Amino acid sequence: MTFINYASREINCKIVYYGPGLCGKTTNLQHIYDSTAPQAKGKLISLATETDRTLFFDFMPLELGTVRGFKTRFHLYTVPGQVYYDASRKLILKGVDGVVFVADSQEERMDANIESLYNLEENLQTQGYNLMDIPYVLQLNKRDLPNVVPTDELAAELLRKGEPVFEATASQGVGVFDTLKAVAKQVLTELRKG
Repeated sequence: MTFINYASREINCKIVYYGPGLCGKTTNLQHIYDSTAPQAKGKLISLATETDRTLFFDFMPLELGTVRGFKTRFHLYTVPGQVYYDASRKLILKGVDGVVFVADSQEERMDANIESLYNLEENLQTQGYNLMDIPYVLQLNKRDLPNVVPTDELAAELLRKGEPVFEATASQGVGVFDTLKAVAKQVLTELRKG
């Protein structure tokens, strides 16, 4: 649910990074933030709990251009990974325009990925969304580790609707911007339709 600021001629879009605990959501946002020019980004805000944190910042990527003469500003959020922060996850999904699901490629994290993906679908429905209808990208993170599930197996297990899939090593910045550009492009396509 985009917010249009007519005074500044900006369209504000919300993208949420979702996934199990310690899958790399924060690492993705940290890399994007660190790589974005100071004049194009807002402040990085971290809401820390005892065992997890939620990050947020907004930025205006100049290369994505305008929609009907309005500049686009993206607000990027992570959700807490742990299941007992479900209320926070639901709240963060409110007004979402696009979702990136960050999967942990490690074999022993497969159950956590599946549980988190089902949780995403449930929480989107709670907010009145359907995963099949919103801009969505799947990122297979931590591809640099030795005990990863083969890409085709992991994608077969986690694919929902033929969404774009990116392999990533967020700690090194690999695949981070490809993932972001893919979801941002989908969000802008939806905006241009409406």
